[in-house]
Amino acid sequence: MTPPQLAFLFEAQVHVAAPIEMGPGPNGAHRVIPITGGIVTGPRVNGIVLPGGADWQWIRPDGAAEIEARYIIETNDGARISVVNRGLRHGPPAVLQRLAAGLPVDRAEYYFRTTPVFQTAAPRYEWLTKSVFVATGERHPQHVLLQFWEIQ
Repeated sequence: MTPPQLAFLFEAQVHVAAPIEMGPGPNGAHRVIPITGGIVTGPRVNGIVLPGGADWQWIRPDGAAEIEARYIIETNDGARISVVNRGLRHGPPAVLQRLAAGLPVDRAEYYFRTTPVFQTAAPRYEWLTKSVFVATGERHPQHVLLQFWEIQ
């Protein structure tokens, strides 16, 4: 068998505000992180992240974060693309504590992967609705850096 190949689409620098702590629940602590904007650059998609989205997180008892981010990309040519990006972030407890404290942490010290799903009414970006994608993530104090890849 031949493993699938990945094709790079774009990188998104997603700006975030302080988390809103919702408190504990049956599946762990729940928090919502407002998305305040961002920049999208790459060979296939360029534009901005519109403010108004949010990253809903459930911090499990084992320390792993289950992530579901929802936001809108507005491309440089005026198209709007909705993104639902689900995934996991986990690592050693000391590394997760540094991330939670807003300290810089090398992305090699933790796991952050997602599976984005795109929707759009723009015919020129319809291809985004017809493939499977993965993204790698990197948490910074004021933003999240995501690299999006198409599974070919």
